[in-house]
Amino acid sequence: MSSQTFQILCLVWAAVAVATFILLQFVNAPYGRHVKKGWGPEISNKLGWILMEAPSLLVILYFFLTFEQSSYASFLSILWMLHYLNRTLIFPMRIKTQGKKMPVAIVASAIFFNLVNAGLNGYFLSFLANYSIEDFRSWNLISGLLIFLTGALINLKSDNNLIGLRKPGELGYKIPRGFLFEYVSCPNHLGELIQWGGFALMAWNCPATTFFLWTAANLIPRSLNHHQWYRDHFPEYPSKRKALIPWVL
Repeated sequence: MSSQTFQILCLVWAAVAVATFILLQFVNAPYGRHVKKGWGPEISNKLGWILMEAPSLLVILYFFLTFEQSSYASFLSILWMLHYLNRTLIFPMRIKTQGKKMPVAIVASAIFFNLVNAGLNGYFLSFLANYSIEDFRSWNLISGLLIFLTGALINLKSDNNLIGLRKPGELGYKIPRGFLFEYVSCPNHLGELIQWGGFALMAWNCPATTFFLWTAANLIPRSLNHHQWYRDHFPEYPSKRKALIPWVL
């Protein structure tokens, strides 16, 4: 595939991300606290998470092991895989969601989304990337890695807070407290946005930027929906708390 053709594919996929963002202003994805009947067959929530996230891990792993990559491209691949190792195998085993279900339609759409995004990024890193050893001393690596690690820490710490809300056997929802939850309803989503923004800065290419757009297209509406859900279900919910960005959104 030529570089020009690949760039066109990325731009088309980015346009789909924008369209998805608009659609999600009107459609609330029915999983987690927003689950509802009428979306067809359902499977275990934990199994759904594993199936949804696995393509992002396995596709990048395939390109990493099968095709020669530069040291810098391999470094980016490893960062990607570390994130999705947690999302695919560790996070689903930690969440306390016994008995909760997820529509197969949501799982299938997420698998497709992750296959395309991981495929574009893996292909670029293996066949089109033009990185050199000097890139390890570049401004975008240093700043991007700091941003990536900051986002990862926010994401992991926020996940820990949410998982810790439920005692063994509990399934209900509570108002999260502490850390960035004092400022926003979804610091876990904020951390992931920061993380992939840092990755796009390090990678400095079209597929990584497109993936960041897709992350925003999914997580911004999701955060707004979570925030409204909290306000609807908890009259005492902190009125000054924002959805995603402290003091802004």
